[in-house]
Amino acid sequence: MSLPALARYEATLAGLRRQSRIRELAPQQGVDFTSNDYLGLANAPRLKAAISAAIDQGVPVGAGGSRLLRGNHAEHEALEAEAAAFFGVEKALYFGSGFAANVALFSSLPQRGDLIVCDALIHASAHDGISMSKAEAVAVPHKEVEAFDQAIRNWREGGGKGRPWIAVESLYSMDGDQAPVFALADLARRHNGFLVIDEAHATGVFGPGGRGIASGLESRGNILVLHTCGKALGVSGALLGLPSALADYLINRARNFIYSTAPSPLMAAGVREALRMIADEPERRTRLERLKDFAGEQLHSRLGVSPSGSQILPVMIGHNGRSLRIAGRMQAEGYDIRAIRPPTVPEGTARLRISITLNVNEEQIAGMVGQLAAVIEEDQP
Repeated sequence: MSLPALARYEATLAGLRRQSRIRELAPQQGVDFTSNDYLGLANAPRLKAAISAAIDQGVPVGAGGSRLLRGNHAEHEALEAEAAAFFGVEKALYFGSGFAANVALFSSLPQRGDLIVCDALIHASAHDGISMSKAEAVAVPHKEVEAFDQAIRNWREGGGKGRPWIAVESLYSMDGDQAPVFALADLARRHNGFLVIDEAHATGVFGPGGRGIASGLESRGNILVLHTCGKALGVSGALLGLPSALADYLINRARNFIYSTAPSPLMAAGVREALRMIADEPERRTRLERLKDFAGEQLHSRLGVSPSGSQILPVMIGHNGRSLRIAGRMQAEGYDIRAIRPPTVPEGTARLRISITLNVNEEQIAGMVGQLAAVIEEDQP
């Protein structure tokens, strides 16, 4: 039923359809070349067994309240202690999602008079948190260390007196490329500022023991690192590693931590087991490395696509409608590949985001790339 009060929403949706930018929910089907379940933990028997054991031990599914009321469970505290030791940080805070953690961090920690300098391609959740901050903010070109430096210098020359906050992803979710985190850590130190590193797509996959690209930086007092638990760890939620004083500040000032029902204690138990698994089963990372390299070679030889160096392999299409058509053809052939379009990516860079996980093998990768080459050839602009 169409009502006058709905007209403006319907008009917006119609405009998105005309631009081939409408978003729709689609079921899981076909071979997985889309998910972030990089290490294949989401359906791993060991993780299921740990959840089952936690249920048998009386761990509840729901928290029943916020962490500051009755929702703080022993599983939350055990996870945070184990995660702090695992990642080498003073304190870890467990959030219900990476989105919630980024919003809490950026809306609460940078203060009025501070400056946030973020990579233009950082996660939408960081942008949303930054928009809620009292600090000044500026986005700079992707991965350009000099641009971060110049933005801070310009701010100081204009009278900026607070502290700068540099915000990046260690592994970018749509391009699969790495940030120069060590150079940025040095820059933050020189400017007496903070560096926030979102390891969402690197946790479990990169770094010693799967600890991330920023492993070794996290013990510095001006470094904050976010590890999401719903990607390579296969569960849900996010762990924010940071100095104890900043963790305590969030507990007292971050509204979406204070006023949200706590994450499921059962999921906290699952994340504890997932951390043990990535430590105990390094062969998962080794297998993923081989598959990632194989997929990169296949895409390069069949389509001329340069590998990103990670398990995230974008195939640039450019046109929104064409990217949707090609993705649809691939889905019809049994390969779950999705089109990524603006505003998730910049205008004119619509793409297929191919994700390599342990849910596929070399034969399936070769078949997918062969089929993709044929579909792209047939669907010429």
